[in-house]
Amino acid sequence: MDKKRLYKLKSDAALLDPVMQVGKNGVTEMLADELKGQLKKMRLVKVKFLRSATDGAGIEQVAQQLSQATKSELIEIRGRTAVYFKR
Repeated sequence: MDKKRLYKLKSDAALLDPVMQVGKNGVTEMLADELKGQLKKMRLVKVKFLRSATDGAGIEQVAQQLSQATKSELIEIRGRTAVYFKR
């Protein structure tokens, strides 16, 4: 993905509200399926990670797991919020 496209996606994501929360169960198959559905509808989705979601692992690691489970691109992580994009 080129830098212009990435910059545009980040600026679009700033206006979004999180549509999902990842809780203490972490990344599950059901959560991944729900995110896949949201990505199909909206293509750009913001996800909030609760403190209990990381379970000792870093937020980057958990966000990357979810990206791999949904075959989407992780655009950015800000605090406990991640943005995903699916073409």
